[in-house]
Amino acid sequence: MITIYTTNTFDKLFEKLGYEIQKKAANKTEIFKENPFNSILRTEKLHPKKFDVWSFRVDINYRIVFQFIGQNKVLFIFVGHHNQIYKYDLFK
Repeated sequence: MITIYTTNTFDKLFEKLGYEIQKKAANKTEIFKENPFNSILRTEKLHPKKFDVWSFRVDINYRIVFQFIGQNKVLFIFVGHHNQIYKYDLFK
């Protein structure tokens, strides 16, 4: 089972999402906790790969971006439309 931590940025972005997207995100997060590489999630490593940042699909348009921070521990750092991923400074 994966333990999930969130950044303040993630929490604020999540609160701004519509109810339906929040509900989808919660459902996909439950799947993620059991297996972060479940094919339903379409988990992928983002570019540039050297920063070790990953994402999974909430739906066709929305993603959750995260990093593995330890054994069975991840940090959710972004949630939003996939077009916004590279507009945030995720890659410090």
